[in-house]
Amino acid sequence: MKNEGIIVGLDIGTTKIAVIVGQKNEFGKIEIIGYGKVPSIGVKRGVVSNIENTVQSIKEAVTEAAQKSKVEIKFVNVGIAGQHIKSLQHRGSMIRSQTDTEISQQDIDNLCNSMYNLNMSPGEEILVGEVLVWGAKDVPSEMPVHASQLYSMNVYSLLTLVAQDGNVVVDASDEIIAGSAVVLNGDVCNDVAQAALQGDS
Repeated sequence: MKNEGIIVGLDIGTTKIAVIVGQKNEFGKIEIIGYGKVPSIGVKRGVVSNIENTVQSIKEAVTEAAQKSKVEIKFVNVGIAGQHIKSLQHRGSMIRSQTDTEISQQDIDNLCNSMYNLNMSPGEEILVGEVLVWGAKDVPSEMPVHASQLYSMNVYSLLTLVAQDGNVVVDASDEIIAGSAVVLNGDVCNDVAQAALQGDS
């Protein structure tokens, strides 16, 4: 079949990926001549979580639609929607190391590449390949259990260092103890505390 007036639509959903092939008739209306539908693997809650699985599902849906419609599909119209979709207006700049020379193509390429360096909003997530970049909003509140475990392990390690055979042994030459102790044998041994007491900070 000739590809005159052929329009192909692709919908990437959470449960299925569908491809519909239509063709304009003599009245300007679009008639459905074929479709393809496969389970959506790699999309969770409207967001692509595995790009390779998603691409494979799209290829299968396109192949099925091409076979049923007997049309060679080269281009598709994709509808993208969801709360995670947004557009940004961004302006970038760069400082050249040699301002007395002509602007080169490398300078232009460096400027174009720097345009991809965007600040993430708190709580925003960006998928780069199969790596999820997490813009944490409040890390301490997100990991209270792990923070408590980390704190308790630090305290335990410090007590293990100074407690030997049931006795408290403070070795002032030890780097960790020297950095943790404030007062030793009645004297202020911490440089920061000493400076604060003397009004130097």
